[in-house]
Amino acid sequence: MNQELELNIKEKISHLKIIDTISKVAELVDVKVYAVGGFVRDIILNRERNDLDILVIGNGTDFAKNVADGLGITNVSYFKNFGTAHFDYQGMNVEFVGARKESYDRNTRKPIVEDGTFDEDISRRDFTINTLAISLNKNEFGKLTDKFDGLSDIKNERIKTPLNPLKTFDDDPLRIMRAFRFAAQLNFSVDESIIKAANEMRNRLSIVSQERTTDEFLKILTSPKPSVGLKLLFDSGVLEIVFPEIAIMAGVDQRKDYHHKDVFLHTLQVVDNISKETENVWLRFAALVHDIAKPPTKKFVEGIGWTFHGHEDLGARMMKKIFHRMKLPLHQLDYIQKLVRLHLRPIALAKEEVTDSAIRRFIVNAGEDLEDLIVLCRADITSKNPIKVEKYLGNYERVMQKVRDVKERDQLREFQSPV
Repeated sequence: MNQELELNIKEKISHLKIIDTISKVAELVDVKVYAVGGFVRDIILNRERNDLDILVIGNGTDFAKNVADGLGITNVSYFKNFGTAHFDYQGMNVEFVGARKESYDRNTRKPIVEDGTFDEDISRRDFTINTLAISLNKNEFGKLTDKFDGLSDIKNERIKTPLNPLKTFDDDPLRIMRAFRFAAQLNFSVDESIIKAANEMRNRLSIVSQERTTDEFLKILTSPKPSVGLKLLFDSGVLEIVFPEIAIMAGVDQRKDYHHKDVFLHTLQVVDNISKETENVWLRFAALVHDIAKPPTKKFVEGIGWTFHGHEDLGARMMKKIFHRMKLPLHQLDYIQKLVRLHLRPIALAKEEVTDSAIRRFIVNAGEDLEDLIVLCRADITSKNPIKVEKYLGNYERVMQKVRDVKERDQLREFQSPV
């Protein structure tokens, strides 16, 4: 094991009061304890750590109570059926679990839990990058255990499962979504065996609650480069299950003088573009669905090519059904519908002859979301031709200047003396 890495780990965790308390309690009650999972992974990757998972070779709930008492924490949640407990400490979610092994009924994600060994507990985890464990016992503090070569997979930026991925996904199909979410968040590749297993097991997602599936999907959208996860969902066939309206965008032809990619690839670029400008997941979602009605509105016009007339209005209308199916928060529905419906409006207003009345209608229709709409429109520029990009950006700047001019004239008129 890399001694330099272990020294680095010790340096990063030894000063933390929560770690010191856990170590002292472990010595007092004579049990082995480890920091495991994402906490260890993120230490190695130098990422921010908001979760601390503690593996106890013994009773996890009793150990959690002793640690909470040592820190003066009274608000502790216990889940004795699963042998787990958790509390919040200084902005960190701390979870304790006794070493366990799990078996699954194929009709549910809920595991049948039994006491287990360290090795059994580590092997039940989802991905090798989450199987690393750091000892918190005084006599081997900071020692890193790597049973499944997770360190190598972190170094090689690769998502793999510790067991056969078919078993991993059969036990808990939500791990399919988590694999692609981690790939997007960390910008890691995914082992080919995972892609194949995800395709084979994708229909098992039906036993997962829609809320959990949607939550993982939105986490992909909040990642630094969402296209990584979205492309993996598509390549594995999982996108057809979780968001079929996006999956069928692939291969839809467009006029050669407009977009240089098919609608799906264009959409991925728009989502990545907008993700550089905002962390607002709903503005990113609007980018994902702005062209969602292009497949059903596709029509070939002789001498022109493929057209998608009215896709903005139909797309807005499609949102209600999608929001209900995916259990998305309904208070965001109007916002998404507005951005989808209006995403072509600014380019039409760039013409010189547009009246002040037309600009006012646009201001009223867009309301407080006008700036977000323009951010979406700018992100919608995916041409690789710098001359075209400059032209389109100039069009949107011209629209915003018209908006500013009309607002200024209206304010002056409003404050003019009636005398």
